[in-house]
Amino acid sequence: MPESFPLVMCFAATDPSGGAGLQADLLTVSSMGCHPLSVVTAITVQDTSGVDDILPIDPDWVVDQARAMLEDVPVAAFKIGLLGSVENIAAIAEVLSDYPDIPMVLDPVLASGRGDELTDDDMLEAMRELLIPQATIITPNSVEARRLALNEENEEDDPSLEECARRLLKLGCEYVLITGTHEQTTKVVNILYNKRGVVSSDSWARLPGIYHGSGCTLASAIAALLAQGLDIVEAVKEAQEYTWQTLNAGFRPGMGQHIPDRLFWARSDEEEEDPPKRLN
Repeated sequence: MPESFPLVMCFAATDPSGGAGLQADLLTVSSMGCHPLSVVTAITVQDTSGVDDILPIDPDWVVDQARAMLEDVPVAAFKIGLLGSVENIAAIAEVLSDYPDIPMVLDPVLASGRGDELTDDDMLEAMRELLIPQATIITPNSVEARRLALNEENEEDDPSLEECARRLLKLGCEYVLITGTHEQTTKVVNILYNKRGVVSSDSWARLPGIYHGSGCTLASAIAALLAQGLDIVEAVKEAQEYTWQTLNAGFRPGMGQHIPDRLFWARSDEEEEDPPKRLN
């Protein structure tokens, strides 16, 4: 038996539905063959329809949770989700600055699937200044990419997604993966950028229904694969395939959105499984 598995530290808010947030991170990281470490940044009141309230954790508690584990075990990757407050963003950025060689995946959660605002303008600015510069990769959907790319100097313009990626890369991150789930297209097109331009473009069959936690699943899967030593391009490709399969096997436990099944592979026979519907 191995002494341990690759360890992924997840900073995120709780989600009682298990569809998104910290619970989604833990399920995904475990499903991908790593061991998750959890740092609670906020507690939410939500169900499968949306978020009703959020209570940020005191930043000192956030730091203490992270430092306690970082002084005890070797972390192979960080995954950052909903952080709850400007103070938490600043505190986490300070912690991460001590570990510049560990890959960091930032999922900039700005709103719930229903449209509930989870990040205000001050938090957006703190994210731009403190977290994006430290990120190995950020994984916004197209709506989040456009919000993150705007500031007081260019808030009136309507940038293309390629221009959004260019602006975000200019902030200091190494890669930007913009997902196309919110675009009005027949296929979902996800594009990976670095400072040289487009690295890869993948197209996927658009599934019916609305899903709660797809972004958390994708970012956590990338973090787990980076923790296992894959390079960024291969990690992104495999994480997309995994995420599509979780959505294809998704279920609707309540009256709201569908939830990805992160353990789809454990519930069906290999011969019955369909290959991922990547269309590029």
